[in-house]
Amino acid sequence: MTDGHAGNVRQAAALAHALGLPAREWVLQARAPWKQLAPRVLPGSDGAFGPQFQTALDHAPALAIGCGRQAALATRVLRAYGSRVIQILDPRVRPQHWDLVIAPTHDGLRGPNVLTLLGSLHPVDDAWLADARQQFSRLGALPGPRTALLVGGPSAHATLDAGEIQRICLAINPIVQREGGTLMIATSRRTPAEVVAVLRERYGNTRHLLWCDDGDGANPYPGLLGWADRIVCTADSVNMLSEACATHAPVFVPTPERVRGRPQRFLRALLERGRIHALDDTLEHFEVTPLRETARVARQVKLRLGLG
Repeated sequence: MTDGHAGNVRQAAALAHALGLPAREWVLQARAPWKQLAPRVLPGSDGAFGPQFQTALDHAPALAIGCGRQAALATRVLRAYGSRVIQILDPRVRPQHWDLVIAPTHDGLRGPNVLTLLGSLHPVDDAWLADARQQFSRLGALPGPRTALLVGGPSAHATLDAGEIQRICLAINPIVQREGGTLMIATSRRTPAEVVAVLRERYGNTRHLLWCDDGDGANPYPGLLGWADRIVCTADSVNMLSEACATHAPVFVPTPERVRGRPQRFLRALLERGRIHALDDTLEHFEVTPLRETARVARQVKLRLGLG
C-alpha cells in the first residue's frame, strides 16, 4: 500500500517479494482532510480512501505492508480490523500503532517493534542482477571498463544543478578517454531540465549510452547496475545509492559532504564501511561487499511475526 510514488512502491514491493507471499498492490488516494493529516486517525478515518477501501475492510488481509505517510494511515485503520501491519519509513507518530515499523538507521527511530536497516529496501540481489544482464544483454558488448553514471536530482538535503553535473563530467571524462571504456548514463524523474541539457550536449552524439526519458527507448537502469564495472552515483537519493551499493561494483559519490541532515549519516556509514569512495580523478578499483539489507530485514519480519 502506497501513494504511488515510485520510491515507496519499490520498497513495499521489495519487502513483499522477499517475504515470498502473494501480494496485491494498492495505490491509495486519500481524501481531505486525511490526505493532509495522515497518519493521524480522525473520526471517519475508515472512509479516508473512498468506498472501495471501506468495502475491503470487511475482508481485511492477514498482512498489510505500507510505505509512506498516506499508507501509514491505511495500515493503522487495517490493524483495527484485524490485519497485522508493517509500516516502512518513519511514520512520525508513535511506532506502537503498527506491529512492525521498518526505518532507515539514519532516521534515528528506535523502539521494541522497530527494525532498522542501512539505506532502503529494494529488489537488487544476484538473481535480480542476472535478470537485468539478460534483459539488457546488448550492454555487455559495450567497450569496458563500463562506468555507470546514475543521476538523481535536488532534494531537501542536497542540491544538484548544471554546475554540479559539469564538475562530475570533468572528473570522469579524462579517465574514460584514457581507458577507452564506455559511460552508461541514466537520469531519474527528479533530474532537472538544466542537468539533462548538459548531459545531452556532452554525450548526446557520442558512443556513450545516455538515457534521459522514454524518447531514448526503454529505461536501461537495471542493465546499468548489472553490467557496470564501477558506478558513479549522485549523493541525493538514499534509494538509488542503496541499490548501487547492492551490486558487486565499486561506487563513487561526488562531493558526499554536500549532503545535509539525516542522509548525511547514511553516507558517513557507507564511507566508514568502505562501501563507497568520494569521486576523485582516478576511479581506482576497490574491493566491495554488496550491501544486501532487504533479505536480512525479511528474515527478521518472518521471525517477529511467525510467518515461517
